[in-house]
Amino acid sequence: MSTTPRVVVIGAGIVGTNLADELVQRGWTDITVLEQGPLPLPGGSTSHAPGLVYQTNPSRTMTRFATYTVEKLLSLGCFNQVGGLEVATTPERLEELKRKVGWAASWGLPGRLLTPEEVLEQHPLVNPEMVLGGYHVPTDGLALAARAVQVLVERTSRAGVTYRAETTVTGIERANGRVTGVTVADGSTVPADVVVSCAGFWGPAIGELAGMPCPLQPLAHQYVFTSAVPELVGRHDAPNGATLPILRHQDADLYYREWGDRIGIGSYAHRPIPVDLEELPRWAPRDIAHDRMPSRLEFTPEDFAPQWEESRRFLPSLRGSEVAEGFNGIFSFTPDGGPLIGESPDLAGFWVAEAVWVTHSSGVAKAVAELLVEGASETDLHGCEATRFEDVQLSREYVEETGKQNFVEIYDVLHPLQPRESPRDLRVSPFHSRERELGAFFLEGHAWERPHWYESNAALLDELPEQWREPEREPWAARYHSPVAAVEAWRTRTAVAMYDMTPLARVTVEGPGAAALLQRLSTGNVLRKPGAVTYCLLLDGKGGIRSDITVARLDEELFQAGINGAVDVAYLCAEAKRQSAEDPTAWVRVRDITAETCCIGLWGPKAREVMAKVSRDDLSNDGLKYFRTKQIRVGGLRVTAMRLSYVGELGWELYTTADQGLRLWDLLAEAGREHGIVPAGRAAFNSLRLEKGYRAWGTDMTTEHTPVEAGLDFAVKKDKGEFVGSAAVAAEPPARRRLRCLTVDDGRTVVLGKEPVFVDGVPAGYVTSAAWGYTVGRPVAYAWLPPEVTEGDTVEILYHCERVPATVSAEPLVDPGMERIRG
Repeated sequence: MSTTPRVVVIGAGIVGTNLADELVQRGWTDITVLEQGPLPLPGGSTSHAPGLVYQTNPSRTMTRFATYTVEKLLSLGCFNQVGGLEVATTPERLEELKRKVGWAASWGLPGRLLTPEEVLEQHPLVNPEMVLGGYHVPTDGLALAARAVQVLVERTSRAGVTYRAETTVTGIERANGRVTGVTVADGSTVPADVVVSCAGFWGPAIGELAGMPCPLQPLAHQYVFTSAVPELVGRHDAPNGATLPILRHQDADLYYREWGDRIGIGSYAHRPIPVDLEELPRWAPRDIAHDRMPSRLEFTPEDFAPQWEESRRFLPSLRGSEVAEGFNGIFSFTPDGGPLIGESPDLAGFWVAEAVWVTHSSGVAKAVAELLVEGASETDLHGCEATRFEDVQLSREYVEETGKQNFVEIYDVLHPLQPRESPRDLRVSPFHSRERELGAFFLEGHAWERPHWYESNAALLDELPEQWREPEREPWAARYHSPVAAVEAWRTRTAVAMYDMTPLARVTVEGPGAAALLQRLSTGNVLRKPGAVTYCLLLDGKGGIRSDITVARLDEELFQAGINGAVDVAYLCAEAKRQSAEDPTAWVRVRDITAETCCIGLWGPKAREVMAKVSRDDLSNDGLKYFRTKQIRVGGLRVTAMRLSYVGELGWELYTTADQGLRLWDLLAEAGREHGIVPAGRAAFNSLRLEKGYRAWGTDMTTEHTPVEAGLDFAVKKDKGEFVGSAAVAAEPPARRRLRCLTVDDGRTVVLGKEPVFVDGVPAGYVTSAAWGYTVGRPVAYAWLPPEVTEGDTVEILYHCERVPATVSAEPLVDPGMERIRG
């Protein structure tokens, strides 16, 4: 009998079959794969996918997924490595391609910028009159997805995996909060300890059976085959043969590949066409064929007509061809464009791997197999976690609208700070009306409206001392930026400012088992007296940083934790549920209180003077020490004051209930008027926190980094006993890299993050966070670099294909002795 868990994989497309294979490679053998269609052509997105694999992505994780997919499919003989070519026909696109060269160097890809002449050497069919330049990755190419599924089914079947075709899932069985099996259409149940849904665009239906939201929107995407192209006739023996690079004309939302003597054309230029699963044609499994399947809808030629004319202009060889056939193929889009990976927080053992395209299929399957077998993935998954969305982002209306927007923007040139245009104003703090009156410029994150700066402070630019002024930025770095941020940073450092911290997520952890739960999950010692605040980390089993949190002990059995969002909420809730079930005497409840509370960060050397006007409580160092908390009254309002500062200045995080938030804002604004108080936004906030050396989880460090590497080993209390990740920490593996502070030598170039850093002329790391340092008067960046790179060393940052010298600097740049923050 097998000693491995009983695994049921739902879906035998490119993801499901890859997952079965990855599990087999790790020694799990009791695996059943259920597929509602026939094999080896099940009729999902895999069956019609054109297979273009472009690896370069602003996300390091998505690039790693794609690179592993290339490597694996090559090993299976199911990849045609013809290379990938992206062509710029506008100056804006050419600048974007320069940024892609940077991402490629950061993530280890052999991408390079091409001249117009080099573009034509790579792809002679392109119209030379339209080309301004190109970007080429020789390791990109064509995934033979349908063939890969067949090979994987055959290989895993020999290893003992059972495949059941033409088997529709009708239910997910459970007992005591765990999955126990999968019910199928004939009424039988397949027993299971682990169920993984790899159902593609059917994912929401499977998720509904398990009670797990699966926020993806199926959308139809047009694809056509031309008639024979004279220049390609006789070039290939195989009907789908290709030797020219796969080709993108992103300025027109089009891509191309050879199909023997024809060309396949994909278009994102048409109107979004959302698909209702209930309205899909119900093909009998025996009737499914390459041109007849649920994922392949009827072609709408009127949507393609403009793109056909543009294609004939871009590839003049097509002027002698016609559109021979076309279809509208279904693909999955999520609210942020990323895949959905992870376990249900409410049903242990039920996992999803959805919204995964062929490009990333093998990489995602590897990561999920690592999660199942080893408990942690080698690849950072925070941007892919299925639980990352807020509740408001799970509604059908939100998922459809954002999915359609992602379809439209898939090839657009998008700035890293660019907010979505709609839907907006879904989550606003109690201060929102005042912020609008003050001319706040809002960016959006996790459906929250977040002030980036306030136009009301523009009047103070005339008073801004020269040493606080920033040189004019180049156009890309200047987008979504205002010189007003300098005023807000200046007043924070020299007077006082108030920051809307409401969107930063927080939970209460309550019950007789609350302390034990947090002690077990975190690296800090939270078993301190009420009033103590502890900065600590949440690690995974391999010692990687899955989050950083602050834990305030409000009472013996009540804690408030500042966390990093919905993923942390789901993790803490799931662990609390498990602990409560295992020991009812140590029950604990985790509750997300973000929406019902609000927070103002009041920081600056004059913060005490402001509070003295509205509170009688003792807020001196004797009354409330650094990293302590207590209940106070502010103008009669009950407020939880925490002596913390993410900008490196004296002050507090002030929490109250949402209904009293506006009153708190007005009280502080009025009390601070004579002290020069200003409202301040995220632009100043980010600059000040970098000067102080404070890390932002998900940007500066992830599960791929250890506390020592991130410079956060001070937050790990090794002598406190066992905690998640403690064994890995105790092993003290050597640091593979270090997070270092850089200052830019030219004193003016502000980079934006993800740029490669060169050491001795070789790419050796990449930038995480960056900003203009208003206090220090020069650009600041943090970057992952080899451990041997030390303070004083000179490196180079590649920005828009130009190398910018920078120096590794001691951190923090401001207040290293902590005199300012301790007051």
